[in-house]
Amino acid sequence: MTSAQERLGILGGTFDPVHEGHLAAADAARRACSLDRVLFMPSHQPPHRPAEPRASAFHRLAMVSLAVASRDEFEASDLELRRPGPSFTADTLRDWQASGVGPWQIFFIIGTDAFAEIASWRDYPALLDLAHFVVIARPGQSFDALRDRLPGLAPRMRPAGDVPGEPPGGGSCAIFLVNAATPDVSSTEIRERAARRLSLAGLVTPEVERYIREHGLYGS
Repeated sequence: MTSAQERLGILGGTFDPVHEGHLAAADAARRACSLDRVLFMPSHQPPHRPAEPRASAFHRLAMVSLAVASRDEFEASDLELRRPGPSFTADTLRDWQASGVGPWQIFFIIGTDAFAEIASWRDYPALLDLAHFVVIARPGQSFDALRDRLPGLAPRMRPAGDVPGEPPGGGSCAIFLVNAATPDVSSTEIRERAARRLSLAGLVTPEVERYIREHGLYGS
């Protein structure tokens, strides 16, 4: 249940597996935008990914649950896993609004690399009025380059910090830019290391590494 004042962060992704970079991005967004909680939401069928996830939906949700178990401000959500077909962000944000959560309360967390492709997402540009977007800097990708790639969205972009409440008169949601140092980790690298029986320390939480080993995921 979400109150009328709560600020809800949503971090979507394949989470195949969830790693320290995801946790750091969520934490950076939480601090920068004063979020009350962040939902980690594994996608059922990623629309922008050509191949199916390597781990099943069950395993991916289990790993997310383990990764966030010790953090009261983080939660695992199976919303997109319960919805059949491709997991479109616009549908997810509308589901939250249908439950009574205002768009000014929702902060969708995304990296600069993914946001650079936002124009290819379903229901763009209307999508940008369904929630605030919190764009986390990725190593080697500057916000100046993002503005150059998406000049039409530059007026909406602002540094995170002074996050408004409900936009007066139904004004537009914002795109908050968060320049945080997050680990340069990829799920691809983790899967490759797991297959070679190499340590995953520092890349995933100990609980997630243990789960990967115990269930033989990624050829481990």
